[in-house]
Amino acid sequence: MTQRLDYQQQSPELTKKLMELSMAEAKSSIEASIRHLVHIRASQLNGCAFCVDMHVKQATIHGENALRLHHVAIWRESNLFTPRERASLAWTEALTCIPKDGVPTSLYERVRGELSENEISDLTFVIAGINAWNRINVAFLAVPGSFDKAWGLDKAGLSVAPAVAQ
Repeated sequence: MTQRLDYQQQSPELTKKLMELSMAEAKSSIEASIRHLVHIRASQLNGCAFCVDMHVKQATIHGENALRLHHVAIWRESNLFTPRERASLAWTEALTCIPKDGVPTSLYERVRGELSENEISDLTFVIAGINAWNRINVAFLAVPGSFDKAWGLDKAGLSVAPAVAQ
């Protein structure tokens, strides 16, 4: 896989602004463990290999359980997630794949039962940010693992040499 273009070089100011949003997430009311789950789930739904790869490595570095990472795709059937995490994942799915009739009030009320209004607002920005990154990386075919060393993701112990076509 070859990246189509270097969006960081082509649009440096816009990339910088989106990066600032991503950095602000760390100061939000949403804990890192939920941010990791949200990033992974939205990236799975959007088919963003670059972001799934990156966020699994980040979560691993921050001590997330490997089995929980495998269960993100099946979170509804898994018993490994707290009610707060489940509400956050449901909100992620609804905002990533917005239903034709919008986000149901019943889902909002369920999420509101687990998160404060401030947390729901912050979570919504976290979801919006990862969806923006997913769309950019999918559009330009960002190569998974291509920034591992530069971003310290090699510390996850998950970086491998790409398979060679035979």
